[in-house]
Amino acid sequence: MPRKVIPPSNAHPYHINARAMNREKFPIPLGEMWRLMEDYLFLTCHLYGLEVLSFVLMPNHFHLLVRTPDANIGAAMNYFMREVARETSRLSGRINQTFGARHHKTIIRDAQYFQDAYKYVYRNPVRAGLCLRVEDYEFSTLHGLLGSRRLTIPMVEDTQLFNEDFDVRTLDWLNTEPKEGLEEEVRQALRHSEFAVNTPRKTNRSSLLLSERL
Repeated sequence: MPRKVIPPSNAHPYHINARAMNREKFPIPLGEMWRLMEDYLFLTCHLYGLEVLSFVLMPNHFHLLVRTPDANIGAAMNYFMREVARETSRLSGRINQTFGARHHKTIIRDAQYFQDAYKYVYRNPVRAGLCLRVEDYEFSTLHGLLGSRRLTIPMVEDTQLFNEDFDVRTLDWLNTEPKEGLEEEVRQALRHSEFAVNTPRKTNRSSLLLSERL
């Protein structure tokens, strides 16, 4: 069945992800890949008005939460993917494709769903066994936002993390494993063109209140 075609939005955020060819690791060291993607996200933000909400680079894929005020998500991501692939090929000396397919995007129209996706993205390294806590993973915008590394990517204000009640409980919410089955539901929801989960949700913009339910 063909995917549902969603008109580009200038208001709602998107989750974007893409995997390396054959699900193998990227052909250059992850630190180099991070710097490369940082540089091209910087350029994409300035050329296309992309607004980055979070970004996590894994050994063979990435997760990106963004908004496009100019409703140009397709053009922005095509530029980013093309230039990253071209530079990766140059640095690695390989002629093979960098990515296994085009990027996959999911539009998120609900504040609660955005929190689900936000937490899912930042918990990805923990689920993969790459770190014990979300803030320890170095190839993540969270690491930079907390002052643990220099961050080149222009970030919009993170109201999930730096809300008026920010303290260690905010990170505890990110580090708390969701209820059984919810994380898989979120993963499945991110495979569709529009995010939706079956579990009844209460829209709540406070991640601290959300943490009490998870």
